[in-house]
Amino acid sequence: MKKLNAIKSEKIWGYENWIASTHKNGFQKDFFEMCGGDYPLLVKVIQADKTLSVQVHPDDEKAALYEHCRGKTECWYVLSAKEDTELVYGLNGVYNSSELRKAIEANSLQDCLRYEKVKAGDFIYIPAGTVHAICGGLRLLEVQQSSDITYRLYDWGRGRECHVEKGIACIKDSSVRKIAPFPEAFSCPYFSLEEINVEDFYSSKIENASGKKNPRDIVLGFIIEGSGTVNGLPANAEDIFAFEPGESVEIKGCLKLMKISAK
Repeated sequence: MKKLNAIKSEKIWGYENWIASTHKNGFQKDFFEMCGGDYPLLVKVIQADKTLSVQVHPDDEKAALYEHCRGKTECWYVLSAKEDTELVYGLNGVYNSSELRKAIEANSLQDCLRYEKVKAGDFIYIPAGTVHAICGGLRLLEVQQSSDITYRLYDWGRGRECHVEKGIACIKDSSVRKIAPFPEAFSCPYFSLEEINVEDFYSSKIENASGKKNPRDIVLGFIIEGSGTVNGLPANAEDIFAFEPGESVEIKGCLKLMKISAK
């Protein structure tokens, strides 16, 4: 087991803590050595003091075509939110490429966006191809494929480079899931999440189905809230631990933990 140290990345809108990563743009050497190679997920804590760009991520096919890397399907768990905070989650209708391009050129893309209010504990799944933006006043746990590809469609006049043509080409069906509190467990083709509430004591063992050392078999435990110990090490909110297959886990204290597994 390892307790991982965050790599902080300052942004014009706030900052990101890369808390589990073997990606070259936020490389945790100890974690890479523990995995024995490339870990397929990237886990972050995002602090948005201001609104991020309106963006979209490519799926595996488009990412391989444009950037020769993985796509970027992701999800958010809301750690904290100011009252009445919103985020952009999809489009509010069906728009063709020409309509979106004209809206971007006219600085009116905001009229095509779907806004949703969120609160602490809410969960948002963002498959590649979904238009989205994190608004100011949010702190999020983000679990995603290990990819750092973002195509900005619109940046609210801040002057940063946008990637309109690639971004529009990556947009998929605008239908989105209902935003709601995290449903205890979630699974998609790339990762699975399970919320575990510990009151006093919890024990488990990490599965080792293959019997071989494979980076994707590493399991992560993120402390959402509370405090205690994990295998004897102090554990507080936003700490993250990495467990190897076959390893026993003992948690003492009163805390809420998100178990994160690659698929």
